[in-house]
Amino acid sequence: MSPSTEADEAGSSAWRVAPGAYLEARPPCFAQPAAPESCYVTMRDGCRLALDVHLPRPLEGGSAPGSFPTILLFTPYYRRFKLRPGARGEANPNSGKFRDLFVPRGYAVVIVDVRGTGASFGTRDSFRSPKEREDSREITDWVVAQPWSNGRVGATGVSYLGAAADFLASTGHPAVKAIAPLFSVWDTYSDNYFPGGIALKELTRVYDELMVGLDHDRRDLLKNFVYYANPDFAGPQPVDEDPDGILLAQAIREHLGNFRQTEFMPEFRFREEPLPYDPGFSSASFSPYAVSDRIRPDVAVLSVSGWMDGAGYMNGAVSRFLTLDRNPRHLLLGPWDHGARIDVSPWRRSQEACFPYLGEVLRFFDHYLAERDTGLAAEAPVHVYAMHAEAWREAASWPPVAETTDLHLGAEARLLAEPGASGAAEHRVDFAAGTGRGTRYERIAGINSTEYYADWAGRTDRMLSFTSAPLAADRELIGHALADLWLSSSEPDAGLFVYLTEIEADGAERYVTEGLLRALHRAEAPAPERYRTTWPFRTFRRAQAAPLVPGRVERIRIPLLPTAWRFAAGSRIRVSLAGADADHCGQIPHGRPPLLRVHFGADAPSRIALPLARA
Repeated sequence: MSPSTEADEAGSSAWRVAPGAYLEARPPCFAQPAAPESCYVTMRDGCRLALDVHLPRPLEGGSAPGSFPTILLFTPYYRRFKLRPGARGEANPNSGKFRDLFVPRGYAVVIVDVRGTGASFGTRDSFRSPKEREDSREITDWVVAQPWSNGRVGATGVSYLGAAADFLASTGHPAVKAIAPLFSVWDTYSDNYFPGGIALKELTRVYDELMVGLDHDRRDLLKNFVYYANPDFAGPQPVDEDPDGILLAQAIREHLGNFRQTEFMPEFRFREEPLPYDPGFSSASFSPYAVSDRIRPDVAVLSVSGWMDGAGYMNGAVSRFLTLDRNPRHLLLGPWDHGARIDVSPWRRSQEACFPYLGEVLRFFDHYLAERDTGLAAEAPVHVYAMHAEAWREAASWPPVAETTDLHLGAEARLLAEPGASGAAEHRVDFAAGTGRGTRYERIAGINSTEYYADWAGRTDRMLSFTSAPLAADRELIGHALADLWLSSSEPDAGLFVYLTEIEADGAERYVTEGLLRALHRAEAPAPERYRTTWPFRTFRRAQAAPLVPGRVERIRIPLLPTAWRFAAGSRIRVSLAGADADHCGQIPHGRPPLLRVHFGADAPSRIALPLARA
């Protein structure tokens, strides 16, 4: 792997041409229209979807070609807000950056309100409804029939929009040549709402409030979300044929029948278990992996995520990369939260994420969609950012570091290079304990987090913790750490929360990463072809779920979320076990805090396996 610094990525050795340098060499050559054209397109069932079309315009004295490749974005967060008369501000706070990136560089950009949202008609029956997948196919049919289309289509977007790009590719539409799912899931169950089989209760509640605010045009709710707090926002923008908003009002009236997240998500306690009223509908129905085998092998795929991207979006990016191994594919993992709004490295030079990852997105579509000579084929397929080293690394595959270093849990709360004397340590779970409100979980619910784990110091003292001796040299962790534990519980179920911390030479404590697992789902299984992993796979199905036998010692392997992090010489590594995170998760089991007992030594070699490279 080769390094490069965040501060001067243009001179990076991790790229032949770094994203910022590519963007600088690709200046705008077209103008944007003062306003997009907007219209309704009628779907197969009569539902009308609202969309905006942003077309390149000639610069003064120039000319524009007659047709363009098209970038599609499917959003539930309004394709465009209506602004009050005389107002200023960005009418498209979610997708405006893609419009500004692509249109001046010769792409048509089409942004669609998915059914049941914005100015579109219809009622949403699901999170990422399968109906939306078929809608995306029909919208693509409409796009390629337009005189401004050259017949080549790509799709991108952050979060929900990124998964929609996956779903569009899975339709097999021949016009779709490339997709760039950004900060988006592969499996909605484990990457988002049920990491390790544990429900994120606060995510469901807050996201429901956001969607009610949007779908019902409840501006009193939207003002609580920083992205939508502009007092000049006046609901969804009507399409051009509806200047008085009469059709918009009718559409919003239909949205009142939309599903509610707080009622819908609890139906999916087990992965791929069907709804009681629809045997063909399960969590797989709104997860891209379930239709990944329908993506043509010639469709190029760029997966982008960040080390603090929610409960497992970075796992989603890695799984997509591993699964679509017949496709042209690229993976970019940086020091970002959800959507790369914040640089999450404790050693960042600015709060704002300043690395121009959109330059990599542009280069990707230039190469595979616009068929320009970009030199992308000469780049490594994997790029990751190592925090504390504050440098980019390139790699030929995932995982970048194949070998692991084992640190063994031992007596006196120590992490040892070799297994020590046999013994055990106990921890009575405290259901009031939590990880605070500045964590990886807030941003995915639309909460404006800017500091991550700033109050981590002292939290692991209330957990069952094991700490290593000071490191003799810098070591760099890249990939998934794995907690391999031999433990017993006084109760037939438990939530297992494992945390990795760096204790610096001066005593400062740095959160590194974490892993979650509900003990009920401890059984491992082979990863299926359409959902590949390099870490232990669980089905999370009811048939494989099994209560613990209280007091029985079992081996349970818990993968931690991937990261890239340099541990400094003189620092100590700490691994901690807790049984609750009251700030984000419910009690397991309800009202019965377990006594957890972790065993160690030659007969029960509990350890943490770390993919460590020499820094």
